[in-house]
Amino acid sequence: MNAFVFPGQGSQFQGMGKDLADQRQEAANLFAQANDILGFSLTDIMFSGSADDLRQTRVTQPAIFVHSMAVRTVLGDGFSPQMVAGHSLGEFSALTATGALTFADGLRLVAQRAQAMQDACNQSQGTMAAVLALADEVVEDVCANTQGIVVAANYNCPGQLVISGEVPAVEAACEQLKEKGAKRALLLTVGGAFHSPLMEPAREQLANAIQETKFSKPSCPIYQNITAAPTQDVDTIKKNLIAQLTGPVKWTQTIEKMRNDGASQFIECGPGKVLQGLMRKIDREALTKGALD
Repeated sequence: MNAFVFPGQGSQFQGMGKDLADQRQEAANLFAQANDILGFSLTDIMFSGSADDLRQTRVTQPAIFVHSMAVRTVLGDGFSPQMVAGHSLGEFSALTATGALTFADGLRLVAQRAQAMQDACNQSQGTMAAVLALADEVVEDVCANTQGIVVAANYNCPGQLVISGEVPAVEAACEQLKEKGAKRALLLTVGGAFHSPLMEPAREQLANAIQETKFSKPSCPIYQNITAAPTQDVDTIKKNLIAQLTGPVKWTQTIEKMRNDGASQFIECGPGKVLQGLMRKIDREALTKGALD
């Protein structure tokens, strides 16, 4: 069974999408449509902006979403998933690719999400840190026993967990995690504490936008970050999308569940190869490739 997976923030790169726009008219048309919907030239930043330009949350998220949708458009009938999932932001790409959202509505929600997250970052001093080579339970226990707000945010693959929260709490947790034997507990250069309680203002903003947007039943089950479980129920999808902003991305659990449910090949649909790399660490037996490979 084919599982299509969609990347999130961190997969962006300079020049992203330019080759698609140059070589495929349908991709160029989609990029032009995105610029119109957003009211600024996203493609100028994608095709010729600096790494710093692309790293701004309000740019990064729409850029990755639009790139993923351009790849999906170029695939045409080659887009044939029996199941889908997306890493954080990628959940919106997965929903749009399977018809749960129109391209315009998906992009507007992503833009609103990015702005809401940026606003939430400006309201609090938050950060994230990557923790390597420790069991999830050890990391969760340290977070639970550290003063202040710090939580497990991204379960990326076995032995790679990202924590998120208030700067002093994350720093204190990192010191404890190193003492517990973490190979690394490294602060990330991110704008804020994504997937933590510090995103509550963004969750409230996004909840309103999601409730006002029309969702349809996706063409196949989507395995959502917050539950690592499949659904095609629109109300469940919306509830989980809202909860995702302050809850963890259970990526390891999601991939394991998809494998158990019969996924034999994982196809990454979007920029970069981040998810293919994680896939190899979660399950070496699974086939994995890029959508346009």
